[in-house]
Amino acid sequence: MPHRLRRVVILGFRSVGKSSLTIQFVENHFVDNYNPTIENTFDKVISHKNVEYRLDIVDTAGQDEYSICPQAYTMNIDGYVLVFSLTSRKSFEVVKVIYEKLLDQTGKKTLPLILVANKSDLASERQVQPNEGRALANEWKVNFIEASAKDNKNVKNIFQSILDDMDKSEGNSSDKPSCNVM
Repeated sequence: MPHRLRRVVILGFRSVGKSSLTIQFVENHFVDNYNPTIENTFDKVISHKNVEYRLDIVDTAGQDEYSICPQAYTMNIDGYVLVFSLTSRKSFEVVKVIYEKLLDQTGKKTLPLILVANKSDLASERQVQPNEGRALANEWKVNFIEASAKDNKNVKNIFQSILDDMDKSEGNSSDKPSCNVM
């Protein structure tokens, strides 16, 4: 049986842990040193709710409020993970701008998306409170998760949640096999 192919883009301000979350999920380890990402693509086959998925995950360079969102981040993409660091108020503000740019570029009112507050292991340095993240997620009508790539806390839940959202938004009717036989 073919896997359901799902393409996910990870977006957020620089140094919020987009790559760390992705590598923790795909390779099951935390990368301690920081090397700015230009763009990497990862894939992982996972079983979720008795369905095999092949997730293609695009780990992007950090965006800011002035970044142009490349069209490649909106074409043939099934879902979005918007990440901010709970230790950075600026990253929380930037994620709002990224969201608006995505809506503008896709021409949609809603997207299969999850809002993630990363670095929950650094709670003593918190600048964004959980209720702020929840309020923003409620406004957008999306799920919200606090996570820690370092402690592997809620990392798998992020990707399970976005899979659920992608399937809901498609009405569960369009299975995209990873290859077609013609």
